[in-house]
Amino acid sequence: MNDTLRQVMPVIVSILIIIAVAVLRQYSRTLAAILATMPINMPLSIWIIYTAENGDKAAIADYTQTLMWGLVPAFFFLIAAWLAFRAGWALPQAMGAGYVVWALVLGVLLLVRGTFGSS
Repeated sequence: MNDTLRQVMPVIVSILIIIAVAVLRQYSRTLAAILATMPINMPLSIWIIYTAENGDKAAIADYTQTLMWGLVPAFFFLIAAWLAFRAGWALPQAMGAGYVVWALVLGVLLLVRGTFGSS
């Protein structure tokens, strides 16, 4: 696989998944939600890093550890958006609240990691 295709392929896969979610939601919200929450972006980003690092196992291990830290604020984003929707907020406000909470949790995690020296 040439370098250009290696770089473009994850983007193409992402686009196809987004299209699949848009189509599936008409038939089953459950299936659309399952597809939307599948570990898709993580493997695609690991693929990109893997090829960029020429398969360096230590670099990939460090990167996947960082991905685990990124799951925490993402989960809080989802909780905040869910609570906002339950409270009757519109999409822009709910997404805004989700991103504010995500940024706050991410900031706290970065401070904790910086203070205690974890990578």
